[in-house]
Amino acid sequence: MDAFLAILGWLLFTLTIVVGLCLDVLGLFGNWIILAAIALAWFLTGFAHFTGTGLIIMAALAVLGEIIEMLAAGYGAAKFGGGKGSAVAALVGCMLGAVMGTPLLPIVGTLIGACAGAFTGAALYEYIAHERPMHGAMWTGLGAALGRVAGLFAKLFMGFGILLVAALTYHPG
Repeated sequence: MDAFLAILGWLLFTLTIVVGLCLDVLGLFGNWIILAAIALAWFLTGFAHFTGTGLIIMAALAVLGEIIEMLAAGYGAAKFGGGKGSAVAALVGCMLGAVMGTPLLPIVGTLIGACAGAFTGAALYEYIAHERPMHGAMWTGLGAALGRVAGLFAKLFMGFGILLVAALTYHPG
């Protein structure tokens, strides 16, 4: 019976990791799910398989992933000709778009809404505040949307970094 429970536990652990990585791709809280699964496994095994230092590093990677994801849309807007205001507008648009997109298409709507919001926020700011021509404002909006997508990949990369730290700090009980 103990072997069955151990196999079931590690199977659920693996499934949770996969779900966490999928949530990262959608711009959701996947790294926190991964971190929680690792911390729970650490706790349930009597602190036998992972280290506290490793968990601290993994938490730092989860925070870093969130920061990069949050700032990426603004960075993309700036790289495509926008100023600081369009970077802020892209960030605000990203958050509003994610909130508005989620009820329309659960899960996928969050991603689509965030990218569309980043595009719209940056483009409108450039068009209205800087009176840029529509094509220039849309170019900045494209940069914001691409930055948002890059931020998602960076967050996913941090998820794999968390798994790498978990693997390197793992020790059989």
